[in-house]
Amino acid sequence: MTTQGVEITVGNSMMSKVFTDTSTDGQWSGNVLTDSIAGQSLGILIPNATLTYAQAGYNSGAMAYRIQNAQSLRVSARGFGVLNGQYCMSESSIGPVRVNPNDILTVFPVPAAAGAASNVLAWVETTKGTELMQAVEADDGAAVPLTTAINGQTLGDAFFNSTLRSVKVQVQDGHSLTQVQVVDEMGGIVMTLQGGFRGASTASRSNEYNLYTSGLGIGIGKGWSLKVVCKSDE
Repeated sequence: MTTQGVEITVGNSMMSKVFTDTSTDGQWSGNVLTDSIAGQSLGILIPNATLTYAQAGYNSGAMAYRIQNAQSLRVSARGFGVLNGQYCMSESSIGPVRVNPNDILTVFPVPAAAGAASNVLAWVETTKGTELMQAVEADDGAAVPLTTAINGQTLGDAFFNSTLRSVKVQVQDGHSLTQVQVVDEMGGIVMTLQGGFRGASTASRSNEYNLYTSGLGIGIGKGWSLKVVCKSDE
């Protein structure tokens, strides 16, 4: 499996700390960042501190991060990283989050897919909770279903009988998101959400996401899926 260097700076108006790791692509497990000076995890280094921003960076592809209690598994903050060198404070706000002594910073990076294909991450929020979903090597122009990053379930399997609230999508560097489709069990398209570019593109509105939509109210049925259509720079 491939690895890449990742870095997250967290802080507030009076201080900040830098956390780093060489993380394995395509998984949460083992990707725990530690302080670049003391080598300590988040909760041990700054327990009870209040965080108002997190700037996360990766080397290539895409990346999600979260602040999670290692004991209860409760997630107090989550987001996307940016390609190193494309940080923007206006997109880095979180919380405010009070650091629990058991909190850790973890990441889920993915590498850049080769050729006319894209690796995709998405934070999907429903009334059942928020999950990271992904599409691996989605071919250009194809409507490819997102599945949960942990157990590979589709939207309908993971969130049946809940309501879709928001979707935030990050396509790998240099590639664009044409659209996101909410598809029912019969293959009918319930909703189409148009995406775009992120990062260095002149058409970009964000360094973090290709699509962010909130305020949705779509009831999710069994067999439903959330699909992405992407375009590479090939």
